[in-house]
Amino acid sequence: MKETEHAEMLDLEARFCSYGDTVHYADPPKRFDASAGGFLYDDEGKPYFDLQMQYSAANLGYKNSRLGTVLKDQLQVLSQLDDKYLDEQRILLGEKLSRLTEQRFGIKGRVHFSVGGAGAIEDSLRLIRKVTGKNLQFAFMGGYHGRTLGATAITSSYRYRRRYGHFGDRAHFIPFPYCFRCFYELKREDCGLYCLKQFEKLFDTEDYSFWDAEAGQCEFGALYMEPVQGTGGYVIPPLDYFPGLQAFLSEREILVVDDEIQMGFFRTGKLWSIEHFGITPDVIVFGKALTNGLNPLSGFWVREDLVGPSDWPPESDSSANPQGTAVALEVLRIFEERDFALEVRQKGVYFLSRLQHLKEKYPQIIGDVDGLGLALRIEICQGKDQQPDPGLTNRIFHEGLKGNLAAEGSLCGLVLDVGGYYKNVFTLAPYLEITYQEIDLGIELLDQLLGRFERPVEAF
Repeated sequence: MKETEHAEMLDLEARFCSYGDTVHYADPPKRFDASAGGFLYDDEGKPYFDLQMQYSAANLGYKNSRLGTVLKDQLQVLSQLDDKYLDEQRILLGEKLSRLTEQRFGIKGRVHFSVGGAGAIEDSLRLIRKVTGKNLQFAFMGGYHGRTLGATAITSSYRYRRRYGHFGDRAHFIPFPYCFRCFYELKREDCGLYCLKQFEKLFDTEDYSFWDAEAGQCEFGALYMEPVQGTGGYVIPPLDYFPGLQAFLSEREILVVDDEIQMGFFRTGKLWSIEHFGITPDVIVFGKALTNGLNPLSGFWVREDLVGPSDWPPESDSSANPQGTAVALEVLRIFEERDFALEVRQKGVYFLSRLQHLKEKYPQIIGDVDGLGLALRIEICQGKDQQPDPGLTNRIFHEGLKGNLAAEGSLCGLVLDVGGYYKNVFTLAPYLEITYQEIDLGIELLDQLLGRFERPVEAF
């Protein structure tokens, strides 16, 4: 696109489009015209290696030929269908997800479908209210669950609520075990899971406002959690935190709702990221990668003993569609054909080892790297006390979008996503079929970017 045409497009966008999306995270907004595999392409055909993949939705890569064919074929056969009619693919998808989950946790369950991750969270909140009779929930600081009113009420950032009045059902937020930046300023090696003990302490007496010992009841129905925090910066908790937490919650009949919208479908090397942490959820909310981002199909799985057909009747709503269910079934077939769990774990170990070398090379910029499968993080810091550096993080982000990095004799860009409590974390979510050569390319591009902002300690 010519410069004049691009300027005209920006003018039209400014005049007629809502600013409610995230287009203006980059200034000026960046435009892409094509995509394939792990790359986006601008109007000149220049490649940009994408290390965020639509916020971990396109796990199987852009322009996946198998999924594209399924979607095209479905459009020619049955493009839409009202939910009051039987759809064989919806039934088979519900069965497949239920059986896969039962294999992992040994518990029978049912699946309810929705549209988009926030929609599934909203439906799960209605379910929790129905099951527990409670409209208040626990959630974690740093947690993100969506931007509908209900999902915003259990998302920790006040900036998502500030403009929309009072939220009477706002969750009570507790510190997540973010060991690199401990809320209590302790060290993991000798803290004794102090954050968990502080949560348990809330139930010592009714005067702390959460627990009525005489009635044996908590005012809160469930705890919403991301086992690995997404927008919060891909924060990975210590392995022994969640088992202790669930044991405490179970004694008090507080349910566990597992938000897998970003981390589900093998992003961490497991179908569900919660499998890494040795606990069993009561509800699992999913979306995004279920359809590789091609269709906004989402939903939740719930334990069979919590809800039956009479408890969750037809007017409770469900919203699947033939395009989404067809693509989702093909996604699950692809996952069954190869050992994605092993592949993702092995690639993740390799990618993290290369990131650790980058950390050693740029100690004045990188404060922490971590990863679980192909959910990886780079925390940008400054000074010996490793203060968050959101300004530098933003500059690095924009530098990657300039498209002037050297890659195999040509120019290339790098697409990153910024997250974290202080907006100083690059959250890396490459497509799961990334090759080792492409991992090396990603490291090479990151190395060039960081080198523009800090003199390296030694040759890399």
